[in-house]
Amino acid sequence: MGWLPVRALEAVGRILELEKRWGKMARHTRYQGLIVENDSVLLIKHTERATGRSYWIIPGGGLDDDETEEECVIREVREETNLDVEIERLLFDEPGHPNGVYRRRKTFLCKPVGGHPSPGFEPEVEASERYAITEVRWFDLRQETDWGHDLLTDPFTYPQLVNVRKELGYFPTQS
Repeated sequence: MGWLPVRALEAVGRILELEKRWGKMARHTRYQGLIVENDSVLLIKHTERATGRSYWIIPGGGLDDDETEEECVIREVREETNLDVEIERLLFDEPGHPNGVYRRRKTFLCKPVGGHPSPGFEPEVEASERYAITEVRWFDLRQETDWGHDLLTDPFTYPQLVNVRKELGYFPTQS
């Protein structure tokens, strides 16, 4: 078995483990803030407390009561990256992963307008007991080959970034 199927199995295991502990969360949609500046996208690294496994994701989360989609994205980005952002537009409205916690995923294109990117926090107690935000990093949308093995083999975030590159006019590099 190659490294991509192994990473896919690890990711599916991660989802199933979360579902076992949390049950299916009531949240319908994950609202993500895709922060782009100088041809790079900002991602956050989650590190699981129990296993030490880590993975890169787009900042985001679920809608709080009486909150608009845009307010949710701005809040989630601030909590997770310590950045203030301005939303430019909705980039994607798509189904979530079939085995995921969220049934839909909405990704908003954002630009930073204040703050300094640094690892933020997870305010939900259940989530913060399971993982920490341990790093933020800019990834060059022009140079996929520089992203590193973990991101290039991630079965969830990597396909999203491929779609982002296509939508924003960046073309895959030849390997």
